[in-house]
Amino acid sequence: MNTKIPKDLPGDLTARKPREAEIAKNSFTVEQRNLTSRTFSSPVILVAIFVILIALGTLLLTLPISQSSGNFGDPLTALFTATSAVTVTGLTLVDTGTHWTVFGQSIILFLIFIGGLGFMTLAAFLLAVLGRRVSIAQRLLIRESLSVDRMGGLQRLSIAIVMTAVLIQIFGFIALLGNLIFHYDTDTAVWLSLFHSISGFNNAGFVISSGHNSLIIGPGNKIALLIIGSLITLGSLSYWVVLDLATKRNFKKFSLITKIVLLMTVVLTTLATVSFLFSEYSNIATIGSLTLLDKIIVSVFEGISGRTAGFSTIDYADTLPATEVFMTLMMFIGGATASVAGGVKVTTMFILILSVVALIREKTYVSAFGREIDQDTIKRSYAIFFISLGFVFICIFLLALTNSSIQFNHIVFESFSAFGTVGLSSGATELLNGFGRVVLILAMFAGRIGPLIIGLKMVPNQDNSSYRPASETVTIG
Repeated sequence: MNTKIPKDLPGDLTARKPREAEIAKNSFTVEQRNLTSRTFSSPVILVAIFVILIALGTLLLTLPISQSSGNFGDPLTALFTATSAVTVTGLTLVDTGTHWTVFGQSIILFLIFIGGLGFMTLAAFLLAVLGRRVSIAQRLLIRESLSVDRMGGLQRLSIAIVMTAVLIQIFGFIALLGNLIFHYDTDTAVWLSLFHSISGFNNAGFVISSGHNSLIIGPGNKIALLIIGSLITLGSLSYWVVLDLATKRNFKKFSLITKIVLLMTVVLTTLATVSFLFSEYSNIATIGSLTLLDKIIVSVFEGISGRTAGFSTIDYADTLPATEVFMTLMMFIGGATASVAGGVKVTTMFILILSVVALIREKTYVSAFGREIDQDTIKRSYAIFFISLGFVFICIFLLALTNSSIQFNHIVFESFSAFGTVGLSSGATELLNGFGRVVLILAMFAGRIGPLIIGLKMVPNQDNSSYRPASETVTIG
């Protein structure tokens, strides 16, 4: 007896195939998602993004439209400038205000804005404006660029960061314009205000006014120094600290990171200011001929800018060795994590100091402001510090090996300035040969993305292996 089975029964293969296909599709999607997540979470993607930005900037800066001479520019100079702008360093081989046209300066300004804000942060903002959802892979990249652990709410966070940064730079532009409009014609005042507002907030250190005694970066315009100094400080604090300051307004309610950043910023800025003032007080080549008030103002500005930004009212080629030594340390420390500032970051240095103090006091844990700091964070701090220091040492060695005619202290100063993405210069950068300039390019690049990658990837997993080698005591000290 033949029984005909209806095609629409649940057990029929025809009805089962779509469900099986859907299950297979979902399973493949999960595997593919995991593979994609692992692939796109790699620091190589962040490196590739920076390389692409630098390459595009180099190409545009090489064009005759970017050169004041009207001819094609030197590719190495364009590459050096583009790298310095994307990494918000500020080291230059040529005078930014005279060598580049307004178009060239606009390219530099665009690179500063993107480099300081972060490409992935801006990308998430644009996706939100266009009504597009952020994929898992994109979230991983955004999370790494912002130095956060969570995956949710990253798009809203990116919007808040972009809007806050743009708003601060607009306020800076208006404040500078209100000051410079009395010293320049309208068009020049607008362009100078826009350029230095963006360069100041992003701690880039690029200046398009001439000389150290200009009306923008010089003791002759105290209001401009105050505005740019405020922009530098806000940019070096990070979005998280600015948000805490704007919403909580009570030190006890601040997060642990905010407390550490504020404490270290005040302490380091004060130390840098006092050190600069006492070291250069009688130096006629720098601040020796200024009035006491001007000496203090310049010292405060150098204490703020010398750590992270690289704006300078004086020529560091004329400073005394004591100033170079202390500023070298300040540049290596840098600003806050997830800010536009470079260096190994103030939180890293704070944790290292606390861990050493805890070791001396024979404490079994490290704590600050009533909170214990976990061991993984301490390990990453040591990794960032020593790997960064090792990279700078290699940079110094290579420069000293290939540019023996330049004074060693200037080579050291320039190397720390490049790696710390600060941009202060003792005049050695322009004297370097081609190989030396390439070394500084690599130092600026590594200084911008190196600490981030080390912090996220150096100690990412716990070692769960049950095997341990036999232990043996090693004498130290």
